[in-house]
Amino acid sequence: MQDTKNMIFVFGSNRSGIHGAGAARFAAVHKGAEYGVGEGPTGACYALPTKGYNITSISLVEVNAHVQNFIAYARENRHQDFQVTQVGCGLGGFTKEEIAPLFEFAPSNCYFDTAWKRLMPEGTMFWGTYR
Repeated sequence: MQDTKNMIFVFGSNRSGIHGAGAARFAAVHKGAEYGVGEGPTGACYALPTKGYNITSISLVEVNAHVQNFIAYARENRHQDFQVTQVGCGLGGFTKEEIAPLFEFAPSNCYFDTAWKRLMPEGTMFWGTYR
């Protein structure tokens, strides 16, 4: 199990940056995520949109575009490690089978929830306990 204390917390957000529930609320309360920041670095976090403005639904294609933005950011910031939560799999309304494969080409400084273990490529790094 990977120590997550100094990792950047990657959470599912909405484009409006209203961090009112789930991992987004945790990010705001405990990791310094700023209200109004719906995508990108904020506090000790990275907001990854899985909902639109005003907390509307967005397509999996649009989520994938945001995932690719995050992957590019993680590649540019190899000096940081990223704790990727199950973005989009709670309030976002997607399944882990839909979301996990979007991260197939994430760099090695990204660590994923072990709930995605069977869905991720060989060599993927994880945090948490296996469920």
